[in-house]
Amino acid sequence: MKQLPFGKPMIDDSEMNAVLDVLKGPILVHGPRVKEFEKRFAAFAGAPFAASVSSCTAALHLVYFDMGLGAGDEVIVPAQTHNATAHAVEYTGATPIFVDAEMETGNIDIDQIEAAITERTRAISVVHYLGMPVDMDRVNAIAQKHDLLVVEDCALAIGSYYKNKHMGLHGDAGCFSFYPVKHMTTAEGGMLITKRQGLYDRIVKKRAFGVTKNHGERKIPGIYDVEELGYNYRMSEVHSAIGIEQVKKLGSFLKAREANYKALHQCLQGIGEVDLFQAFKPDYQSSFYCLSVILNEKIASDRYAIVQALNAKGIGTSIYYPQPVPCFSYYKEKYGYPENGRFPVAEIISNRSIAFPVGPHLTTEDMQYIGKELKNVLVKVK
Repeated sequence: MKQLPFGKPMIDDSEMNAVLDVLKGPILVHGPRVKEFEKRFAAFAGAPFAASVSSCTAALHLVYFDMGLGAGDEVIVPAQTHNATAHAVEYTGATPIFVDAEMETGNIDIDQIEAAITERTRAISVVHYLGMPVDMDRVNAIAQKHDLLVVEDCALAIGSYYKNKHMGLHGDAGCFSFYPVKHMTTAEGGMLITKRQGLYDRIVKKRAFGVTKNHGERKIPGIYDVEELGYNYRMSEVHSAIGIEQVKKLGSFLKAREANYKALHQCLQGIGEVDLFQAFKPDYQSSFYCLSVILNEKIASDRYAIVQALNAKGIGTSIYYPQPVPCFSYYKEKYGYPENGRFPVAEIISNRSIAFPVGPHLTTEDMQYIGKELKNVLVKVK
């Protein structure tokens, strides 16, 4: 029987040797590999500025922290996302205002954004759900009208483009994740990219305690000042060494994902029990993070049985995401959201979806196997 995990870090001797080189040397933080990794990632994305951080969540938090968000401020946030998108707003004391998803892509429903804006709104957060870009022209038009910043959560969007510009460069800042099952990994870590040098300069300082001089800039070791509040959100030399090697392979990783996605998408065409997200549109290039299907209403209650049957055949699956963020206990209890019905599209996606792997650890033949076994399972639950 095949074993097809949902995600698997693509690590080989190049990453291992790079880490060993770091460990054999005297510098584990504040070293040259961080700068090289940032330079390479910026070049890949076409970004003027890139700042490495300890996680995508840290990048999001630093943007809102730099804005000076606090109690009484609001940020528009998609209901259909990882909770970190909203947590980053919560960390500042500001309030996330959730907007439902659109059924076509799972992205934020742009038609509902403006109605959610109040005099307290400071920013719009968008998430490129499963790697499919949001229509940033429409989002930016709303933001400009109301004088709001735009923060792109690009955790699943490495290799996503809108009108030939990489995601993260359409708004004020783009925040990326290098968690192990993402498009590339640093074991753990993140990156912020931006077109704004001022924002970049401030983030670089705020990610490292707010000190005035990093180690390489100090004429006398140990002498520096602290001019503002900052966090310990740096990336280490070890993580950066992995990232350098991963960026070198990123093009091949993305090509494999796209090929696998298209193969599986073709296999699933015409299956009446499931719906597929729109992943192919002019001017939009998905990063093809995974392929998620939406079960129809008649078999939605059988989702767990379907997942268990697929897992028994060696097919790894996941769910993106188990609930809309405002339906998680923390947000529901804090803000009084009802059990269901407030975010109907996000609830359908959360309650009926099954995500399948398309990563570079798999082949197009594996996609054929997944498609065949899904069809077999669906026959049994009809």
